[in-house]
Amino acid sequence: MRLSSKKAIITGGSSGIGKAISELFASEGASVSIGDIDSNGGEEVVRNINDSGGQAFFFNTDISDEHSVENFINNSASAMGGVDILVNNAAAFVFGSIENVEMQDWQKILGVNVIGTANVVKNCLPYLKSSAAPSIVNIASVSSFIAQPEFIPYNSSKGALLQLTRCLALDLASDRIRVNAVCPGSIHTSATDRHAASVGLKTEELLTIASQGSFLKRVGQPVEVAYAALFLASEEASFVTGAHLVVDGGATV
Repeated sequence: MRLSSKKAIITGGSSGIGKAISELFASEGASVSIGDIDSNGGEEVVRNINDSGGQAFFFNTDISDEHSVENFINNSASAMGGVDILVNNAAAFVFGSIENVEMQDWQKILGVNVIGTANVVKNCLPYLKSSAAPSIVNIASVSSFIAQPEFIPYNSSKGALLQLTRCLALDLASDRIRVNAVCPGSIHTSATDRHAASVGLKTEELLTIASQGSFLKRVGQPVEVAYAALFLASEEASFVTGAHLVVDGGATV
């Protein structure tokens, strides 16, 4: 019960890493509120948590829409009685080279991964400032600090997210709000399946390729990222801010 009585907001919690974080945080005693554009997935996650004795809420949310974000945060804080933890996990996945990425691609990925995340933080601040132990965890990526072929929009957005993490840690320190990031490497989620299809590979083929770059010769599972987020969100990381924790099996060492 490392998050006993804590109140956590998790964006993109309907599937993959966000789902794993929502379920783990709830099992560790937190009330969780999930915001996602996937209502079916989000409601299923919430139902499973509540059926297991936890407390969870779902609000259909598009974090690239400022009005949607404002409603989500205020409704979540009202439902839970405040906010102690914010996990920014929602992400858009847009890949390509500089020649074939269109303006709408840039607008989509920056609108979600950077501007959307910033708006979620902004709307959470009044509640986080009232918390006894406030914490923000951004789910960045190894793509934040390495170059990958034809990943230009995604890498650019995740690089910006990591720098946003550092700047927020500096600016919000006076309010006792810790801000950190988790940087996953190759993790098997539904996004992996979609990316495999987009490059003409079967999921198993892409996983095999990705595994070869890891010291551990495998890809990670969402719950392994969730445990990193749990540490950073908890009081165990009370003297950690402005940091990024890499979860990639050694692939970027």
